[in-house]
Amino acid sequence: MAQVKPYSLFTDFDINLFKSGKHYRLYEKFGSHIVTVDGIEGTYFAVWAPSAKQVSVVGDFNYWIEGEHQLNVRWDSSGIWEGFIPMVGKGTTYKYKIQSNNNDIKTEKADPYARRCEHPPSTASIVWDDNYTWKDKAWMKNRKKSNALDAPYSVYEVHLGSWKKHVEENRFMSYYELADDLVNYVKDMNFTHVELMPIMEYPYDPSWGYQLTGYFAPTSRFGYPEEFKYLVDKLHQNGVGIILDWVPSHFPEDAHGLGFFDGSNLYEHPDKRKGYHPDWKSLIFNYERNEVRSFLISNAVFWLEQYHADGLRVDAVASMLFLDYSREDGEWEPNIHGGRENLAVIDFLKELNEEVYKSFPDVQTIAEESTAFPMVSKPTFIGGLGFGMKWMMGWMHDTLEYFGKDPIYRKYHQNDITFSLAYAFTENFMLPLSHDEVVYGKNSILGRMPGDEWQRFANLRLLYGYMFTHPGTKLLFMGSEFGQYNEWDFQGSLDWNLLEFNPHKNIQNYYKALNKLYKTTPALYEKGFSSEGFEWISFDDHENCVISYIRKGYEAENDIIVVCNFTPSVKENYKIGVPIKSKIKEIFNSDAKAFGGSGIGNPRQITAKKEAWNGKAYSAEITLSPLSVSVFKFKKQ
Repeated sequence: MAQVKPYSLFTDFDINLFKSGKHYRLYEKFGSHIVTVDGIEGTYFAVWAPSAKQVSVVGDFNYWIEGEHQLNVRWDSSGIWEGFIPMVGKGTTYKYKIQSNNNDIKTEKADPYARRCEHPPSTASIVWDDNYTWKDKAWMKNRKKSNALDAPYSVYEVHLGSWKKHVEENRFMSYYELADDLVNYVKDMNFTHVELMPIMEYPYDPSWGYQLTGYFAPTSRFGYPEEFKYLVDKLHQNGVGIILDWVPSHFPEDAHGLGFFDGSNLYEHPDKRKGYHPDWKSLIFNYERNEVRSFLISNAVFWLEQYHADGLRVDAVASMLFLDYSREDGEWEPNIHGGRENLAVIDFLKELNEEVYKSFPDVQTIAEESTAFPMVSKPTFIGGLGFGMKWMMGWMHDTLEYFGKDPIYRKYHQNDITFSLAYAFTENFMLPLSHDEVVYGKNSILGRMPGDEWQRFANLRLLYGYMFTHPGTKLLFMGSEFGQYNEWDFQGSLDWNLLEFNPHKNIQNYYKALNKLYKTTPALYEKGFSSEGFEWISFDDHENCVISYIRKGYEAENDIIVVCNFTPSVKENYKIGVPIKSKIKEIFNSDAKAFGGSGIGNPRQITAKKEAWNGKAYSAEITLSPLSVSVFKFKKQ
């Protein structure tokens, strides 16, 4: 059996960067790499295990026998073990058998940098490389425009395992199959981006992918790494961006994972108050350790560089930022200033975003952050965390609570639907109706709507119309676009059979039309993060449960008026203020018959009168459809 030969991909400069936490391309060095040494092809292995006294590569090539292929420890106190094993090639399964200096503890670990993993429940790493040829050059060259903060940004959130299944064969769809079905669907529905719940390898299906063990490997559930690249490529070729859920907040305790890696708290913080998550029974990264920060930032860069991702949605940022998150008094320790903020995390997130935007200025990072922590989406040079966007959890909570009320009571809760505009421009907000809102007994989005069936679908159209005309980018979880009745079930498939029924087909067509309206109406996106892009007409008509506002783009001629009627009663001759002498033309109405509505609306142009109203110099009388959002375009006289 060929033995381990001395070999290294690391330079002294690499080691210095790694130790200082400034190496952001570690995947080029660590892990398993197929190389040729002295004319012999084999695989170079490198793993970080500073507390180890011995590290062996065990795998199918040596019958998993410990000690047969021992790696060499570097002499520079980096804690890196490495070596070249001849004639070990692509497809070889392996792990690292680590004997620790700490009480001779032995661990058997998957490679943290593996490019491919075995299909769960198997847990070994696989030596892999691919020579995939990308065909998305046109998208990559021009994507800055599609991913810009003043571009339309409508996201379809997808869990690949349950979007659609081969029910007859009782199996997942493959990346290849999704590259046809999912890509065609998203394009047809006029979404601008897809967001995938974590596709990095994970051992436990009920975690939905949020408990990772293979940070550099697309999950093998749906195919090979190059097949996932093919899916990304197909999205790009069809003009659709892709955002990946990324989880730097915690990781599971599975025996083959990062926990207690070399018999010590290597990746996790050794203090349980900072290193253990009580809600998720998982371990928390040690953000104070340089090498761990390098690992995480390298991982973010990897998916953007190697897989052409257009953005990263960073999970559970609030849990990272606060030392007392989900902890009682006495279960956490204040920072050096006596506060509850995790200062190491703040530094890490700033460093992450600085590197991402320096290397990939045409992507977005999006924070799932549910608190009032300031300046999450502001640049680091003015003290912000540096994210491109932040989820608007307050809007989501208030809006769903409001829509859950019978319309007869809504007049007493007008503030719930208008309050978001008091802080809408403090961050670059994304409006999310995500997977978290359709599980654990919360009901589906449609299931939250009150009234009979007609009213429930009308309320749903109104909710979506309000979301699309509210400042901020948009995100909707799969199934909600056609009115899924049931809560999301990660083990099943969406209820596509519902599209045989008109109400569901109508709501699907409605969402498709909303996406088109959004993409073709500059006033809805050009100034979506600026107070200059929004002006109230009326927010205080509690009695009628009506709100109205103006959305503005770069050109005044593109401005629009939006009127929402949150009751099922038709309101004729309803007067709204108009800022200029003009005619207004209704260009969109959620109550259109094509969407399953009553068809009541404003078919003719309406001339604004020289009569002040709502603080505006002019006014117009319109008909308000029941439970509807109406959009009007100015026609200057």
